[in-house]
Amino acid sequence: MVLVEALVALSAAGGSAVVQAAGTDAWTAMRTGVARLLGRGETTREQGELERLDRTQSVLEAATADEIEQVRVAQAAAWSSRLEMLLEELPEAQRQQAATELRALVDQTVTDAGRPVHNDFRGSTFEKSAVQGSGTQHNTFN
Repeated sequence: MVLVEALVALSAAGGSAVVQAAGTDAWTAMRTGVARLLGRGETTREQGELERLDRTQSVLEAATADEIEQVRVAQAAAWSSRLEMLLEELPEAQRQQAATELRALVDQTVTDAGRPVHNDFRGSTFEKSAVQGSGTQHNTFN
């Protein structure tokens, strides 16, 4: 029973991490990692998961301020369910490997999504240049 509860908790953390990563610097790694995990080595399945993840990001970006929390909860639940089904269906050895991969993705996403962006442009010129970042941005011009 403890194993099942641990897998459910890990799946929930994974679903939340997908939503948390969308629109941040952590998105690319999360998107690729989740697609690889759910695709389990099948290119077609992995591509389908990438498309689902892209739709998730689009839905989150399109949500209004009034609906964003509800959309976040729904998307996190959907990804949690997908991850939980994967972990339940795998044989024990593969389940342990997938759980380890998912745990690493969650940990990395929590770290990356909360990391401030730091840009240091020493001696640069900014003629016709654009600088983009997300999170807290500290610019130093020397």
